[in-house]
Amino acid sequence: MSAIVVIDYHKGNLSSVRRGLMRAGWDDVVISDDPAAIRAAAGLVLPGVGSFYDAIEFMRESGQDEAVLEAIGRGVPFLGICLGLQLLCARGDEGVPPEAGASAETAGETAPVDAPDASGGPWTPGLGVLAGSVTRLESARLKVPHVGWDQLHVTEEGRGCPLLAGVPEGANVYFTHSYAVADDADASQVAARTHYVRSFPCVAWRGNVFGCQFHPEKSSATGLMILRNFVSIVKGASVAPVSAAKEPAA
Repeated sequence: MSAIVVIDYHKGNLSSVRRGLMRAGWDDVVISDDPAAIRAAAGLVLPGVGSFYDAIEFMRESGQDEAVLEAIGRGVPFLGICLGLQLLCARGDEGVPPEAGASAETAGETAPVDAPDASGGPWTPGLGVLAGSVTRLESARLKVPHVGWDQLHVTEEGRGCPLLAGVPEGANVYFTHSYAVADDADASQVAARTHYVRSFPCVAWRGNVFGCQFHPEKSSATGLMILRNFVSIVKGASVAPVSAAKEPAA
């Protein structure tokens, strides 16, 4: 079987994700920034450290974005972790320089400009596989960044999500983030939510694409179960591929 590729966009330590996937039952896990390796992978994992703008700009400049969308369009299972989930969305405003950002009307065509918790930009488009905007958690009462253990609450749509098979309602998982998907997320793509500052999607699911706002590689037994579920999906679960948000490279 081909490798599961942990996508390297030159931010953060990816080795803990690689080790977690190997513990979950997949021996051949490689870390790569090469679009050719991304296209050839049996499964893809996009971890997240850093800002939305810096990460998506590197992916665009390197050709990783087109490779990811091409693989997703062929039905390759994909897991985004933390920022990796956020990058799947239509748009984000983290770290966007004013001169580089697009207006709310032009960044992320699937994201409504009147999202209840959207800042108004400046925005930069994400991969566009999932609907919704990514905005900062704002609170005068609770600490941001949101760091530590918190509960995931499975939605009606998430009860059939293969990534959450065997995961109990209210399970504790580990978070470290200041941004999250906003209220303009497509409810049909939200498999679980966490309530902190606001109720935000903590697990997303669309066909062969999955995302976790928390870090399964740091979430003890529950996290290992989720990674095992992803490995099982890669090993042969039949899921319908989603359409790529952009035309793949020729």
